[in-house]
Amino acid sequence: MNLKSSLKYGIAMAVFGLAFLSIKNYTKADYVMGKKLKIPAGHAQFFSPPPPNVDSTKIFPTSSECVACHGFDPNGNALVDFFGNDVNMHDDWSTSMMGMSAKDPFWLAKVSHEITVNPGHSNELQTLCTSCHAPMGHYNAMYAGAEHYTIEEMQSDTIALDGVSCAVCHKMSSTDIGDHNTGFMIFDTTRVIYGPYPGPFEAPMELYVGFTPAYGPHMTDAGVCASCHTLITHSVDLEGQPTGNEFVEQATYHEWLNSTYNDENITCQACHMPRLEEPVVISSDNMKIEGRVPYGLHDLTGANTFMLNLMKNNRDTLGLDGKVTAFNETIAKTLTMLKTQTLNLSLSFEGAENDTAFFDLELVNRAGHKFPSGYNSRRAFVEFLVTSEAGDTLFHSGKMDEDFEVLGHDANYEPHYNVITQEDQVQIYQLVPIDVNGDFTTVLERADAPGKDNRLPPLGFTTDDVVYDTTVIAGTALVDPDFNKNENGEEGTGADIVHFHIPMNGYDGYVNASVKVHYQTLPPRWVSELFTINTPAVELFEEMFYNADRAPVLIKQQLLANLFIPEVNSINEPQTDGFVLYPNPAVEGKVLFDIPEEVSVIRVEVFNLNGQMIKSWEGDRREIQLTQKGVFVVKVETERGVISRKIVF
Repeated sequence: MNLKSSLKYGIAMAVFGLAFLSIKNYTKADYVMGKKLKIPAGHAQFFSPPPPNVDSTKIFPTSSECVACHGFDPNGNALVDFFGNDVNMHDDWSTSMMGMSAKDPFWLAKVSHEITVNPGHSNELQTLCTSCHAPMGHYNAMYAGAEHYTIEEMQSDTIALDGVSCAVCHKMSSTDIGDHNTGFMIFDTTRVIYGPYPGPFEAPMELYVGFTPAYGPHMTDAGVCASCHTLITHSVDLEGQPTGNEFVEQATYHEWLNSTYNDENITCQACHMPRLEEPVVISSDNMKIEGRVPYGLHDLTGANTFMLNLMKNNRDTLGLDGKVTAFNETIAKTLTMLKTQTLNLSLSFEGAENDTAFFDLELVNRAGHKFPSGYNSRRAFVEFLVTSEAGDTLFHSGKMDEDFEVLGHDANYEPHYNVITQEDQVQIYQLVPIDVNGDFTTVLERADAPGKDNRLPPLGFTTDDVVYDTTVIAGTALVDPDFNKNENGEEGTGADIVHFHIPMNGYDGYVNASVKVHYQTLPPRWVSELFTINTPAVELFEEMFYNADRAPVLIKQQLLANLFIPEVNSINEPQTDGFVLYPNPAVEGKVLFDIPEEVSVIRVEVFNLNGQMIKSWEGDRREIQLTQKGVFVVKVETERGVISRKIVF
C-alpha cells in the first residue's frame, strides 16, 4: 500500500465510522441496584464488519508486525531514555506475564485440572479461560461464529499464542470502558490502533502494517484492565451441578475502584507502566519523528517473580522468544515493586509484665488494590521471631518447613488473628475459596464462597462502597477492630495491626525481636491438589515446579534489638508492694523511689517503649532525672532482684 492509497484508506475509515450489534451490556448501574455483575452469555461484542476492501479476517496485528518499529533500535535513535537506555516496548512486553499468558505452564496445567474434574464442562471452561489468556485467537473465533475456543485450537493458532499482545490493549474500544468483566471485551474491528498521544503520524503504520494509528485517551484509563482483572465464576458442587452461587476469583479492578487511588485518578498504568517524563521517540522508522511525553514503560510489572523465573529457565520447552536479558530486567523490576511499592511495616515493643512480652506490628498496604491481589493462590504471611541475648529461640511464629510451607497451618485454612499468643498461630493474608461443604478447594469451579479474605485493603477502602459485593472482607477480619480501621473505628486505613503477646516462660534479660513478611505465588498446599491429576500439562508443570526455586520472596523485615524483659516477682511481695516511683507523671523530669531502706540499689536503667536503653546510673540511689519527654520503663536492679515500672514525663 503506497502513501496515497493509505491516505485514502484512512479517509474511508473515518467515513464508515463505528456501529454496534445489539448485545446486552452490564454497567456500573448494576452495582447501584445491589446486584453483582453477571457473566454475559457470550464473550465478544462486535462492531460492524470492516469495509469490503479490507481483509475481514485481519482484526489484530501480531507483535511480530509491531517489533520492526517498536522494538530495539540498533541505531540508538528511538525508544531510548535520556541516558540512552533501551526502553523499547516489544522486549519489555515479551517477558511480562501478559506477553506470555498463552504459554503459561501453570495456567495450562490448571485448565487441564479443571476440565479433568468436570469433563462435561470442558468446552465452556476452555472458552472462558482463553478469553483472557489468548484473547485475540478467542475473539477471532467468536467473531467467525464459533461456539467454543479450546486449548488445542489455541496451540495451533499463531495469533492466540501471542497472548495479551499489543493489539489487545491498543484495539480496545472506549465504549463502556471499565464496565465489563470475565473476559468480555469490546474491540474496534476496523483497522485502527489506539494510542495515548493526540495527532499521531499515520503514514508509517498504514504503509507497513495497514493499520491507522488514532488518538485514544482511554489508553490511560484503568478500565482497559477491567475485563480480565475482574473474574466472576458460576459455582458447582462436588458432582458438578450448579449451586446458583457466583464466586469472585479476582477483582483487582474493583478493588482499585474502592480506593483513594480511583478518587485521585492514580490508574493501573501509573504503577504497572510507570511513565518517563521526558521525550522518547516511539518508533524506529527512518522518518523523522519527534519524541513523545510522557512515555509509559511497557514492563507491565506485577508480583509474580516465581513464574517469571520458572519460565525463563524453561524458555526452549515453552517456546518463548523473550531474551534472557529482558527476563532478568523484568524479574529485577518485579522484585523492586514487591519490596518498595507494596507494603510498609512498623514493629513496636509495648513492654512486658506477668511473664509476657507485648509487641504491636502494623502493616500498611501501599498498592492501589488489595495485597495480595489477583489469582487467589497468592498469599503473604508474617514470620515473627524472638530470641534471647545468647541467640536461643524463645518464640517463632510463621516458621517454614523444607518445602516452604508454614508450620502450624490449620488443616483447612488458617484464620485471621487480631492477637497471636502461640507459635502455631500465623498471620496469613489471603483469599481462601471454599466449596459447598465449607472445605478449602483449589478447583475454581467448585469455589462457592470466600471462607476467608483478609488481604490488606487499599487506602480508602470501605464496606459501603458500591463495588463492595465483589471486594468483600470475609472471616474474622471483619470483626478485627484494627483491620482497615483507625482508633475511632473509621474505615479506610488500608492497614492491619497484629498484637503479639509472647509468653516468656520465666526468661528475663535482653531479647531481640524480628519480623519478616514473605510473599508466595504458589504455596505448596495450593499445588498439592493439582498434582494429583495425571495429564501431560500437569506433569510438565510439576516437573518445572520442583526444579524451580520455590522460596517465598522476603518483601519487608524489621529488627528490634536489646529489648529488656524484667524478672517476674524478683523481689518478694512485701518489697514489691512497697516500691513506688513518684510523681507519675514526673514533674520537671525528677523521679523518686520509695523503696525499703534495707534494700540497696545497684543500677538503674531507663528504656523507651521500643525497648532501647536511653540512660543508666550505677550505685545506690533513691532518685533519677529524666531529660526527654515520653513514656518510659524504669528498671531498678537491687541486691535482691530486679523490678520495673512505667513512668510518664
